[in-house]
Amino acid sequence: MTASANAHELLAVAARAADAKGGEDLVALDVSGPLPFTDVFLLVTGNSERNVVAIADAVVDALRDAGVQAVRREGQTSGRWALLDFGDLVVHVFHREERLYYGLERLWLDCPAIPVAPLLERDESAREAGA
Repeated sequence: MTASANAHELLAVAARAADAKGGEDLVALDVSGPLPFTDVFLLVTGNSERNVVAIADAVVDALRDAGVQAVRREGQTSGRWALLDFGDLVVHVFHREERLYYGLERLWLDCPAIPVAPLLERDESAREAGA
């Protein structure tokens, strides 16, 4: 099984929002094979507690503007991690130490990565074109 087109669209919106708020080390994984409840994980690192919260808020706002509500939000109040569930997409925003501790990349090592950089480059091209 492979991630749905909807999951890829949500991923693009979320990745651009996270990047715009200074999110680092964006990694997207197609988890549609082993998981029946979601298609894609987006992992993002924030460089401070405030940055983690800002990234999470920006992702929620951008997806809400695209017509998608979060099904569930967890952990954001501490600023150390946030889990944002949008159905086909689950976004994990971590403070650097928590990202290393939980090691989701290692846990889901068998899942194919989805390139994130091209999604961000398209957004940058649109900005340069005067959008």
